[in-house]
Amino acid sequence: MNFSSKLLENAVNEVSQLPGIGKRTALRLVLHLLKQPTSQTHQLSKALNNLVDAIKLCEKCHNISDVAICEICSNYARNSEIICVVEDVRDVMAIENTAQFKGLYHVLGGKISPIEGIGPQNLTIDSLVEKVKGGTIKEIIFALSSTIEGDTTNFYIFKQLEKYKIKTSTIARGIAVGDELEYADEITLGRSIVNRIPFDKSF
Repeated sequence: MNFSSKLLENAVNEVSQLPGIGKRTALRLVLHLLKQPTSQTHQLSKALNNLVDAIKLCEKCHNISDVAICEICSNYARNSEIICVVEDVRDVMAIENTAQFKGLYHVLGGKISPIEGIGPQNLTIDSLVEKVKGGTIKEIIFALSSTIEGDTTNFYIFKQLEKYKIKTSTIARGIAVGDELEYADEITLGRSIVNRIPFDKSF
């Protein structure tokens, strides 16, 4: 792809690094931004800079937040005795959209995947175990996607928590095997949370 401007080429190269964006799509997006009022493009740039510079991870659940403790963890109306374990913030958003879960979350930050070099030490599993050690948690709900990596991560955490004798459950398989939570429709996902099953009966 030949560019008449180095500035344009640099912008296209940066945008094309986003997931699912190829060079042609990146060029279309960059040219679109050039046609917009300068103030609008500056506003986008400012929002991205603020995102990178000011975003935080909740000290309790590791969800993305503007403050040290996220709105969900600081909400006293939530049931703090139930924790739903998810892969990332997209899964929190997907479950919250169902309005069927009133407990708290624990965001792992990924799934165990030896092929990608991701082990238990790369996830927030240790802090989850520490929460359970505190003795106030009554149930852990595993809500990872039904993939080999998701099932491996669920089982690893299950074995870590087994000695604490707490209830462990997993979302019902209304979610097709291999599907990611974020793509499930809200009704199916909501029913999967409500109709969760004991984890040790799921394998």
